[in-house]
Amino acid sequence: MDQAPGSPQEPQGAPSLPTCYRHPDRETGIRCTRCERPICPECMVNASVGFQCPECVREGSGTGHAPGASQPRTLAGGTVTSDPRLVTKILVGLNLAVYLVQLSMGDRFTDSFDLIGRAFVPILGDVQGVAEGQWYRMVTAMFLHGSYIHIAFNMLSLWWIGGPLEAALGRARYLALYVTSGLAGSALTYLIAEPNQPSLGASGAIFGLFGATAVLMRRLNYDMRPVIALLVINLIFTFGWSNIAWEAHIGGLVGGVLIGYAMVHAPRERRALIQYGACALVLLAVVVMTLIRTGQLT
Repeated sequence: MDQAPGSPQEPQGAPSLPTCYRHPDRETGIRCTRCERPICPECMVNASVGFQCPECVREGSGTGHAPGASQPRTLAGGTVTSDPRLVTKILVGLNLAVYLVQLSMGDRFTDSFDLIGRAFVPILGDVQGVAEGQWYRMVTAMFLHGSYIHIAFNMLSLWWIGGPLEAALGRARYLALYVTSGLAGSALTYLIAEPNQPSLGASGAIFGLFGATAVLMRRLNYDMRPVIALLVINLIFTFGWSNIAWEAHIGGLVGGVLIGYAMVHAPRERRALIQYGACALVLLAVVVMTLIRTGQLT
């Protein structure tokens, strides 16, 4: 880390402070007077002598807040849960279920819910698209896939990237990131792609998770080479293969980086406001792009 000229340098090899057992990113010199685990200021509870951790207070061994007054929090301020991959499991299951419906009902179902700007769809016998008022297509297209390889690759990426990210952000923030990034990808596709070019897949939302993961790893000073390498490989596929909606990938990636930065860097005092405010700003951009393109096509 850069220092101002003349500022004292920390001696090499100086011992670092322990980190809070509930917030591994926070150093602290305070320990629970009963169990001696390191606790940060957000976790410590006033006791008759010194401070205690929330677990010791819940056991009735100290004085201070009521048992439910202090809940474990993730890095981004979300609630720590017993199953940190629950939302990811639900999203994977939902995508797989929709794909099974696609296989059973055929192209008519897919063409009714994929993302298309404005075009005549022969199998439906009419002009279809977002510009025709079918705005739901921007959401439904996020859960459709075009082949076994398409859904397999996306679901493996979702499981590998989504689980750790959900654990770091918490369920509500993770879901907000996923949905908003997916909509950002849909909106950029609608704005730029040819109006008769259909698009479908969870790639926009997954690229948003990639972007947020990169921000998170940078925040924690982790080795970013693995995620950067994986992102580069995905971008090579994005621009190197035909029939891939690169607009959805780029839109989701940009949305994910912006929201991810707000999620992990927001100050604790105004954390929720900044985090969900960033989601709202990206959604506003989605609405603006959608209205602009609709005006162009109608």
